[in-house]
Amino acid sequence: MRKLPVYLLLDCSGSMYGEPIEAVKNGLQVLTSTLTSDPYALETAFVSVITFNTDARQAVPLTEIAAFQPPQLQASGCTALGAALELVTKCAENEVVKTTPEKKGDWKPLVFIMTDGEPTDDIRKGLEDFKRYKWGTVVACAAGAGANTTTLKQITENVVSLDTTDSATIRQFFKWVSASVQANSMKVEEGGGELSSIGELPPPPPEVNIVI
Repeated sequence: MRKLPVYLLLDCSGSMYGEPIEAVKNGLQVLTSTLTSDPYALETAFVSVITFNTDARQAVPLTEIAAFQPPQLQASGCTALGAALELVTKCAENEVVKTTPEKKGDWKPLVFIMTDGEPTDDIRKGLEDFKRYKWGTVVACAAGAGANTTTLKQITENVVSLDTTDSATIRQFFKWVSASVQANSMKVEEGGGELSSIGELPPPPPEVNIVI
């Protein structure tokens, strides 16, 4: 079976403490329940969660959606986004089956990055590794006023912003991520190949602004 890998890179730095981190936990529950009730996603979607604060760690390895359990998240520390980019590339190299002349590998991974602040590490090394890997759609989300969309534009053309980090707004972001994974699962299951840009994803809700 060809997997559709989905990597979620979630900022768990100190500025996410309180309502924002609780909203992210709820958002992961929304994502899990939405995808487990979708027959296409159940067939293809595999989800991994990478958290980053003072360093980056893979909280959940790439797991089929039927068995996926959202991790326990706690907010503290800095914002090591560069380390997260380096780690997600390593994880994908280990977990995603490459296509060979003899056999089709997995679909190109989808990546959703969510951060509410400036990176506190140098993102250049992690970014170099990240750019070399053949991803599918990469979406970076600037959550709230403290996040810098210019920094995120270095990572991907597909940048969205949230005006606030309250629970209703973050919930809408995760609902949109869920819909995007569903659309991708449906397309690959029907033999249409992957979605490759934000323009091909379902239109985001009003709380999620596309950054031009």
